[in-house]
Amino acid sequence: MIRHDFNRIDPKRRATIDYKKKQFATPTCKQQDYPHRLSIYHVPPTAEIRLEDFEQWAIDRLRILAEVEACTFRNKTSAETADHIKPLLEKWLRLDPNSSSAQGCTDPRIQDQRRKDHYSHFILRLAFSSTEDLRRRFMRVEGALFRLRFQTENARERQDFVASLSLDWEAVGEQEKRTLAQDLLNATPNLKKADIDDSSWFKVDFETVPELVESRRVFVKGGKAYVPSKEQMSIVFAGFQERLESGLELTARALPRLDEDDRLSPILDHLSKNFATPDSTLADSDTTLPGAPINASSIDQLSKHFPLCMRNLHMTLRRNNHLKHFGRLQYTLFLKGLGLTMEDCLIFWRQSFKLITDDTFNKEYRYNIRHAYGDVGGDSIRRGRGYSPFSCQKILTEHPPGSGESHGCPYRHFSIDNLTSLLQATGIDDRDVLRGVRDDTDKKRYHIACNRVFEWAHKNEIRQVKDDGSWKASELDTIVHPNTYFKRSYLLKAGLAGDSGRIHKGHTEIS
Repeated sequence: MIRHDFNRIDPKRRATIDYKKKQFATPTCKQQDYPHRLSIYHVPPTAEIRLEDFEQWAIDRLRILAEVEACTFRNKTSAETADHIKPLLEKWLRLDPNSSSAQGCTDPRIQDQRRKDHYSHFILRLAFSSTEDLRRRFMRVEGALFRLRFQTENARERQDFVASLSLDWEAVGEQEKRTLAQDLLNATPNLKKADIDDSSWFKVDFETVPELVESRRVFVKGGKAYVPSKEQMSIVFAGFQERLESGLELTARALPRLDEDDRLSPILDHLSKNFATPDSTLADSDTTLPGAPINASSIDQLSKHFPLCMRNLHMTLRRNNHLKHFGRLQYTLFLKGLGLTMEDCLIFWRQSFKLITDDTFNKEYRYNIRHAYGDVGGDSIRRGRGYSPFSCQKILTEHPPGSGESHGCPYRHFSIDNLTSLLQATGIDDRDVLRGVRDDTDKKRYHIACNRVFEWAHKNEIRQVKDDGSWKASELDTIVHPNTYFKRSYLLKAGLAGDSGRIHKGHTEIS
């Protein structure tokens, strides 16, 4: 009689193996510890978070990255960028050092801050790994943020962080230092002879530190660059960039698997679109302007403070006595955001449409204006008090203008010749500014072009509020909403930069 081995799998039968005997990977879904303030984001997060946190943390980080990129495009120095970004980091992506708490890195507050930083990086990595252009831009701004944090880090904690990295470098021994002392002294700028013995040196492949080799700040021999400890930042930054690049490539290959998740795909798509221009919403308290006469008869006078998109709509309206549907909607919501009441808005449009009768206006246009203000329509429209003013991101990405239409963003939807003519018609005639606008539009940096025009038109006022300290640096951050453009322009030109006219940036929030 044949004895059966029941542990053996019959190839003709279905394999029914006890689930306890299956080989599983070790579960790693656990909370991670964050001993250092800095991170190279090598290990992805694995614990669960709420979907609301998933989106909000990514938005907060996107605010910072957008400002970092804007500072780069506006040719700000490292010191100016640090001063500009510091208050924004404290507000949206605060990271306290270990020395700020008696418990050190085990303080729950510090752990929560670093968890948000860790997760938000990998969420945006998912959003910006789909195309080569997004990956390149993400690497550039994340690298700039990492460099900024590294330079402002406490010296002791920075050294502990560097010691924890497994970077491909080799320490230079004392005997080798003495042998190459003269070469190191000749090749390294601002180096004294006593610094050779006192400083620690590292050998790395010269391709790892191209910026040091290019600027001739290191000694190269046998394919190795001899880097002093004071230039340690370049080695760490090169390691950060290398790991981030490989991580983005892996993420791009795994990205198609996320298409099946209906919860994450819309969020990631929204985030990637917002990388062009951060989206923003306008709170009701941000529409109040002390001393500003917001009524139907004052719009012509106030139009000199309008951004180019709204200035173009106003000029077209005055020239043709008419605007098509999306132009009327975009302009109506902008005027609503200024604080213009619905009654004044109806008066303004009726006076502007001079070529039609009252009956035609009441039949074809009156309802749409009331609907925009939330006076008529469904319950959701009335509860929400109508539609919100369009942000730059919405104007750039939705409803491109067709033939005979005037809405949209001139920096994106106009040809460069028509854009130049429009700018010159509004008083922008500086050649350097026009050349910079041309470069920005060619590189699809539309909001940077708009901010460039604003800064030139208000250069004297901006210099004044900076000199007297009446405005903080964070109150002059990048404009991403037409109503913010108007309010800032009005306050600067009207000289209301005191306490009663201070711009409260907390009311303009990126969503």
